[in-house]
Amino acid sequence: MGNSGSAVKVCTEHQGGINWLSLSPDGQRLLTGSEDGTARLWSTADSQCHGHFQGHESYITFCHLENEAAFTCSADHTIRKWDVMTGQCLAIYRGHTSIVNRILVAKDYLFSGSYDRTARCWSVDKEKQIQEFRGHRNCVLTLAHYSSKDVLDESEEEEEKMSTDLLVTGSTDCTVKVWWVSSGRCYQTLLGHTGAVLCLILDAPNRELFSGSTDYTIRTWNIVTGEQLKVFKEHQGSVICLELVNRHLYSGSADRTVKCWLVDTGERIQTYKAHKHSVSTLKYHAGILFTGSGDACARAFNSKTGVLQKIFRGHKFIINCIQIHNELLYTASHDGTLRIWDIRGICKRNKRRLKKERSVQVRSSQKGSLSRLFNNKVGCMVQQENGECEAIELV
Repeated sequence: MGNSGSAVKVCTEHQGGINWLSLSPDGQRLLTGSEDGTARLWSTADSQCHGHFQGHESYITFCHLENEAAFTCSADHTIRKWDVMTGQCLAIYRGHTSIVNRILVAKDYLFSGSYDRTARCWSVDKEKQIQEFRGHRNCVLTLAHYSSKDVLDESEEEEEKMSTDLLVTGSTDCTVKVWWVSSGRCYQTLLGHTGAVLCLILDAPNRELFSGSTDYTIRTWNIVTGEQLKVFKEHQGSVICLELVNRHLYSGSADRTVKCWLVDTGERIQTYKAHKHSVSTLKYHAGILFTGSGDACARAFNSKTGVLQKIFRGHKFIINCIQIHNELLYTASHDGTLRIWDIRGICKRNKRRLKKERSVQVRSSQKGSLSRLFNNKVGCMVQQENGECEAIELV
């Protein structure tokens, strides 16, 4: 394990905890939303604050950044759209009757979920509500979006085929619902969880949805049929965050661990320990799993072996969100700071390790014929520390 990391820069402009951190699609900017009721725009080139968005009447719960516009939602029941160049508020979306805790931008749509038990769809370019999704019996906590043309087959009705956009909502009422955006009608209610649904992740090409809950489980669903496919049960606390990479599912939990699962079999293949509090956020990058925790530390693990490679210390409270860009790690905390860490050393070591592993695999395959000669308890292949394989005869 490497030494504890030191922050390249600490940004202290916010006067309250940072609840969310969003990276623009082009990677040029970061957006932070804070308990102080403001959002700030940061350049990834110089790590300076280049925008200060003021106007909300209460704390910002979540934010989303596009290349030219920023979106924030708040406990003041509204959503706002901002011009990233001027800082001007371009639109205010009103209609929710309680805290708006999550937003999602897809195509020309803006989706929102609220403590008022509804989700809503808005036109991005207008301050106009297009649709309201009503049916949950409690707060809507998390959102996902996909297009029906990516998942529906020819047996589906033509009328439904034309309704190409679908919204997925997870709620504290223990259910996940799938909605037709055009009509607001509920297409599926996914039943099985016995606790609040805290996180969703969608794999539309494979018609799969993953949901994490306070019932300690992760469940996999067929988003076309609504069938529950698998239940991942090994966590001993609420499942707070999910990440899906190359058919590997990573889950962060209040039990202070992250687990890695093979999606196709449901097998748990790795557990990442060392956290001293709940795992609040996670991000996979270049073979490394980065985590943020309630113990105020971020950590880097070898995703394959589970070995802890580095601890990033400096925050005072829970790390709520992390982002990675150009081998810099950005961590946003309830202590009000945005911290920037250099992860080039970790990434470089990991690339060397992966290159070495690939080299060993190639040499091993080349010696396959030799390996077959030493089967049936005649001999074995031993991998030495330098990566070379040596044939050792058994006596």
